Amino acid sequence: MGARSVIDFEPSDEQQLIVETLHQFAAREIRPRARACDESGALPHDVLHAAQALGLVTNALDAAAGGDGDGRAVTAALIAEELAWGDLAIGCAILSPQLLALPIADHGSQAQQARWLPAFQGERFVPGALAVLEPGFGADVFAPATRAQRDGEAWLLDGDKCLVPWIEGGEHVLVTASSEAGARGFVVARDAPGLSATPERNLGLAGLPTVALSLQRVRVPEADALACDDGRSVRRVLTRARVGLAAAAVGVARAAYEIARDYAKERHAFGAPIATKQAIAFRLADMAIEIDAARLLTWEAAWRLDQGDDAEREAALAQQQTRRVALEVADGAVQVLGGYGYIRDQLPEMQLRNARGFACFEGLALV
Repeated sequence: MGARSVIDFEPSDEQQLIVETLHQFAAREIRPRARACDESGALPHDVLHAAQALGLVTNALDAAAGGDGDGRAVTAALIAEELAWGDLAIGCAILSPQLLALPIADHGSQAQQARWLPAFQGERFVPGALAVLEPGFGADVFAPATRAQRDGEAWLLDGDKCLVPWIEGGEHVLVTASSEAGARGFVVARDAPGLSATPERNLGLAGLPTVALSLQRVRVPEADALACDDGRSVRRVLTRARVGLAAAAVGVARAAYEIARDYAKERHAFGAPIATKQAIAFRLADMAIEIDAARLLTWEAAWRLDQGDDAEREAALAQQQTRRVALEVADGAVQVLGGYGYIRDQLPEMQLRNARGFACFEGLALV
């Protein structure tokens, strides 16, 4: 084996600049709109267009795919954390173009890249969608029940998907389906005959429009099917998605922790800030430790992706750990705020509902 680079957890100067820029954007543009977005169920499209101007998609793509970034998963994980720190629903919406752009860049032909990628690199925000999760107990995203059958020079897709981002202005959705050669991705037009979308109402992530998809003999030309590679291409897309969700979960946990920490410093009881009380101080310390540990797991999984490894194990570990940490920290934040944490005027209530969903989220963010 050749020499391998050593894991370095110190962000480069360029990465640090990206993080600082995104944090300022999240604090200024995303966080103030989070509650209104959750209550109305409507995304602030001016924020989405402003995010597009930051060049997040082009930064996620390397030069070979027409981008101007380093194409590194670690950088993308840093971005996902900052956006989710602002708000999970708006952050996932901002990252949605990558749900299509990255799989096409990684597994599409040159003709497919030339056909679809330019739309995501322009001045206009164009959302993407990835349909991987299926309803029913025991569904396996790596072996979808949705079937793809040959029909001459095309494919016929039949099946059901759920929790699919469906943002206004999108034109295509990447659907995973099982073929005779293994799981495969198909780029399907949203207005394709036989494809129907039913809006969903969820406990959390209320600001992000999601739908349940029904595919009934949806015809997809061979030119719109991504490389199969015995199902390995779909596995890699899902691994990248799990790392992206892990980074987003860290962002949600960090946001809840910081709100609880700041509140505990300001709230006085018996003549002293409650942060000085042992029960509160220990809880906040445990939150900080868990968040840092979850972040390191996420970075390791992203780093292995950058090394060309399949990183399935690392991504699964990061996903499992971060979903637990996000839920426990958000719940802890509600408890630190006491009665205030339970009312809808405070963000921890919303963050707790959003964090609850990480147990079933798949395919909402890619790195």
